[in-house]
Amino acid sequence: MKRPILLFFAILLFNYACKESNTSNDKIESDIFITEKVKKRIDSTLKSFVDEGKVAGISTLIYEKGKEVLYTQHGYADREDSLPMNRNTIVRIYSMTKPIVGTALMTLYDKGAFKLDDPLEKYAPEFANMQVYAGYDSINKKVLLEPLKRPITIRDLTRYTAGFEGPMPGVPRLRGKDNPTDKENTLQEMAEKMSKQPLAFQPGTRWAYGVSVDVQAFLIERISGIPFEQYLRENVLDPLGMDETRYYIPEEDRDRFAATYNYNRETKELTRAPDTLTQILNYYKWPLNRGALGLTSTLDDYQKFAQMLINGGTLNGVTILKPETVKLMRTNQLDDSITERMWLPDRGQMGFGINFGVRVAPPIDENENNGVVGEFFWDGAFSTLFIGDPVNDMTVVMFVQLSPYDQIKLHNTFRDAIYGNYVPEPK
Repeated sequence: MKRPILLFFAILLFNYACKESNTSNDKIESDIFITEKVKKRIDSTLKSFVDEGKVAGISTLIYEKGKEVLYTQHGYADREDSLPMNRNTIVRIYSMTKPIVGTALMTLYDKGAFKLDDPLEKYAPEFANMQVYAGYDSINKKVLLEPLKRPITIRDLTRYTAGFEGPMPGVPRLRGKDNPTDKENTLQEMAEKMSKQPLAFQPGTRWAYGVSVDVQAFLIERISGIPFEQYLRENVLDPLGMDETRYYIPEEDRDRFAATYNYNRETKELTRAPDTLTQILNYYKWPLNRGALGLTSTLDDYQKFAQMLINGGTLNGVTILKPETVKLMRTNQLDDSITERMWLPDRGQMGFGINFGVRVAPPIDENENNGVVGEFFWDGAFSTLFIGDPVNDMTVVMFVQLSPYDQIKLHNTFRDAIYGNYVPEPK
């Protein structure tokens, strides 16, 4: 009699264990954001852009909770030579250079080398006593200038409110080496020439995109006493193992460098941009390595950078920034008084942290870029994109080489593939 009773209780115990196991698995599955359904949706969405001839090649790499959950690629890095797009493809990340350079600057902040509200002129006297554009007298053909109402701060540089950017009637656009950001200038020459030009607006009054991160690169060099590219390499790129994130691409790696394509919305034609234009920046060692643009990278390299940020400044036991510094970078730095924000509102309900956008409210309709509050992100001129999503512990890197910048609503559609169709907020 004992054996049947023991067998009965063993079966009960087994069934209970299975139930607990299934409940646990169900819970784990419910916590996963990038489900199999979402993976298929992302993959088919990216494939459709290639199939429709809007891009030559496209790839994405997504991590969730510190693990790779999706890698997908379609089309060609070089359509004419039938070279497929893959995770080793090197692309021009353009303005996705900015968050990396901002991170390098903030390593100096962590070391106590400066405070965000320090005036720029404390470290770079070149920028003291700058003049500010105040209008144009068309009758006398004279540019009107006024003095600074307050100094430019380092915080202004990191949130793009310094005043450097913006067209000014009557102020000519400088060409060649007279242009501060010409490739033949050094960072020192860039700073000297830039400081002699009027600011477009008073510091802290507007958000405007442009050369603020170039000044950050100069500031890194000035404060650290180390050449900018060397400091970037030693304090950010090398510690993270970002060996293929570079300004200059050596000859042995150029067969992996993606071509760039232009899409014409009217004719619906995709044509290759001349290599002589798109490769010149990265095939030569120029005196000027800009903070605002110029780096090239691979999916895995940039994903390391994104993972470091989502982890609060650390990756694989290597600490780049303090957690509180990363939190500061991911916090909106624009107060409500800064109402003029160039094209930033086009990205959605966005504020701006330190060298990247931060989402401060849900999308207001289905036409707006999808995402979650607390997201930080940035993109590049050739339509590349990275997203850090702290809510879902997720990082997304999407690479493509498409010009002009996202004329095909790629980012909007891609975000819908990740997050699903827009759902109105309950009233």
